[in-house]
Amino acid sequence: MLKALLAGGTAGLALLASAPAAFAQTEIHWWHSMGGALGERLVEIADDFNASQSDYVVVPSYRGEYEESLVNTIAAFRAGEQPHIVQVYEVGTGTMMAARGAVYPVYQLMADHGSNFDPSAYLPVVTGYYTDTDGNMLSMPFNSSTPILYYNKDAFAAAGLDPETAPATWGDIETFSQQIIDSGAAQCGFTMAYTATWLGTENLSALHNLPYGTLENGFGGLSSELTFNHEIAERLWTKLAEWQDAGIYNYGGTAGGPDNAPKFYSGECAMYMNSSASRAGVLANADGFEVGFGMLPVFADVDGAPQNSIIGGATLWTLAGHEDVEYEGVAEFLNYLSSAEVQAAWHQATGYLPVTLAAYELSQEQGYYDANPGSDIAIRQINLNAPTENSKGLRFGNMPQIRTVLDEEFQAVLSGDKTAQQALDSAVERGNQILREFEAANQ
Repeated sequence: MLKALLAGGTAGLALLASAPAAFAQTEIHWWHSMGGALGERLVEIADDFNASQSDYVVVPSYRGEYEESLVNTIAAFRAGEQPHIVQVYEVGTGTMMAARGAVYPVYQLMADHGSNFDPSAYLPVVTGYYTDTDGNMLSMPFNSSTPILYYNKDAFAAAGLDPETAPATWGDIETFSQQIIDSGAAQCGFTMAYTATWLGTENLSALHNLPYGTLENGFGGLSSELTFNHEIAERLWTKLAEWQDAGIYNYGGTAGGPDNAPKFYSGECAMYMNSSASRAGVLANADGFEVGFGMLPVFADVDGAPQNSIIGGATLWTLAGHEDVEYEGVAEFLNYLSSAEVQAAWHQATGYLPVTLAAYELSQEQGYYDANPGSDIAIRQINLNAPTENSKGLRFGNMPQIRTVLDEEFQAVLSGDKTAQQALDSAVERGNQILREFEAANQ
């Protein structure tokens, strides 16, 4: 081949110069927020896609935790250096929707690039969260989760509790915790992640079918207002402060809390509430005891509870400003990512929800749920009932800042500086000011 090119003189050299371009693969840059084992599995998905075809190369790049990644993405877009795909957590949805001109909505991307994309293939509770008021899907579901209860079966048995029966109500949580502590089976009853936010107000409201805010929890427009300072939230926050003082509950800090999981892993606390995506980590780190799984508790005297939980996790947003040939690759990759085989494997390995019905059915056919009791808890909980205006999720701008306010106010309750109602009222007032600022900036 080389001799032939050289023999061709100038024409041969021109052909030689153009040869690499003819075989160049189009790069698709994917920014994500998954470290550790999850990040390794994400890279495996990209590698498998790259090996499955020769036109495109997906290049995953870890860009910090969700909030940090979102800030980095905004800065990159302003500099004209944005990736093709970015992973954004669910509470960033309102912010991304308001970023006019920066986002290439997934429904439009798929329509423009010859895909047979079908939003109805996804679980309704997933599509409902990431669609606009016209029913158009704006981002591609990838790692959706919902919080569940983990418990130490050995501690339950040692305390004289049925290790096959998870607590169903907050009353059960209190009773079981006290019995466990009194028996010496564990030092504390329970700990939980996202106490003041994802679990302690957001999912709490949804499970009791109470509004977190007006205008369908923000789905109806930017002029919505927060209303999570209801009696059920006040009741839980009051009890949590009491339980903290009594040693029944152990507060491990904001968000995920650096101390929450280790206290459960070590057997110090007998119960733990966190994302279903924590399943793999819980099973890998539980120190010599069998783990049980249950749904989040509710207050037994509230009619209709539990309604359904809401999703967490993240979706993949496509950013504007790239060439058509690159978007062809993005569409092909998103189709691959949504295939039943890829989604089922991701779901089974991580504890994230199977975002498509096909992935769920494939997991059933493979016997995954039979072989792994409790692995379907999250799916059953989030699909307990058809989502209502109060339980389909939240869509508020600058939601991360609102969560920070809630954490601050909850800590004031634990310290005794405020009552639960005072703290919740203050959080609503401060949160609504954040919403008004966001509204003014995005009119």
